[in-house]
Amino acid sequence: MSYRTALAEVLARAVAPCAELTGVEGRFPRGAVTAFGATGLLGLTVSVEFGGAGLGLSEAAEVVARTALVCPATAAVLRSHYTAVAVIESYGSPWVRGEIAAGRHLSSLALVEDATGGQETEAQLLMPRGTAVRSGGVVALRGRKHGVVAAGEADSYVWSSRPLGTPDGLSLWGVPAHAPDLFVPARPGATGPPGSSTSTVFADPVLVPAEARLGADGGGLDIVLSTVLPWLGELRATADVRADHRMPVGVRPADSLTPSSSRA
Repeated sequence: MSYRTALAEVLARAVAPCAELTGVEGRFPRGAVTAFGATGLLGLTVSVEFGGAGLGLSEAAEVVARTALVCPATAAVLRSHYTAVAVIESYGSPWVRGEIAAGRHLSSLALVEDATGGQETEAQLLMPRGTAVRSGGVVALRGRKHGVVAAGEADSYVWSSRPLGTPDGLSLWGVPAHAPDLFVPARPGATGPPGSSTSTVFADPVLVPAEARLGADGGGLDIVLSTVLPWLGELRATADVRADHRMPVGVRPADSLTPSSSRA
């Protein structure tokens, strides 16, 4: 089954029926996320070697854009997930990549420490204040991340901190959502689309193994510039759909998602 066919089925079966409830009541679209995982769409950009579809940014952008027509909250979750996966694909563990490909793992970004709200800016992503302190094989991360999509719902976060041993740049970490002392409060004043579970995540501290680092110490700056910002920018631009262009609930997305190619 092509990813376009899978997407059409998921939008019609799992996303559209719950989109209104997600928006009105602010419920996280767990059923939609599960359906995206079951059809391989969460692993769309994971390499074939680990069970994914091996596709790239243009296909992810299409999935996010078409989902945004039906449910902005689900699209926001996918946007953060696909960007996080782009980092994990290059620097994450084989096990996590396999779990994402199998549809059992949702990731998100935890990079912004400015509580002003709105879209992430380059300055916000490049200047973390949170710290990382290593003791043996364990690293203690402290920080307060704002605007985290799928906060408390994702399985892991791509987290930024100051470097361990260099004064410049930043470091990135894969932080499991179940790690002790990772705290997600109630969600007052959430800045994302209703239902996207956009909130603050606290680490005071959270302990992760030293090998959870994604890339070199201090090398996260280059990763954010070369991967995170381009992916976020492209995924946001393609999903920037006016409210009056949203597909009415009850309209079958398949009517406008006829596959244009046979690419899987």
